Amino acid sequence: QVQLVESGGGLVQAGGSLRLSCAPSGRIIGIMSMAWYTQAPGKQRELVAGISSDGITNYAESVKGRFTISRDGAKNTVYLQMNSLKPEDTAVYYCNIKVRYYPYAYWGQGTQVTVSS
Repeated sequence: QVQLVESGGGLVQAGGSLRLSCAPSGRIIGIMSMAWYTQAPGKQRELVAGISSDGITNYAESVKGRFTISRDGAKNTVYLQMNSLKPEDTAVYYCNIKVRYYPYAYWGQGTQVTVSS
């Protein structure tokens, strides 16, 4: 079973930057999109940023202009560059890859991002 391995989370002061990475442990075919979600305590998982197979990106309003999603197609790796971080960005960030075939979606284990004021 392929797993998504995330890295790059941590503790940073407000105004700082972090770069998250997510790579599969094995081969994945039929990728349709890649994305990052957050899930704060007591809340549902929410989309932060997504990128389609043809490179079209979309962002949550709260991160536009501060976060950038990108991908390395050869490695099936997705990144999230987070700049000008705010305390309200604090959450667990999950990587997601949607594919055409079963199991249709993969999720990372989550990486904690904590922004101190």
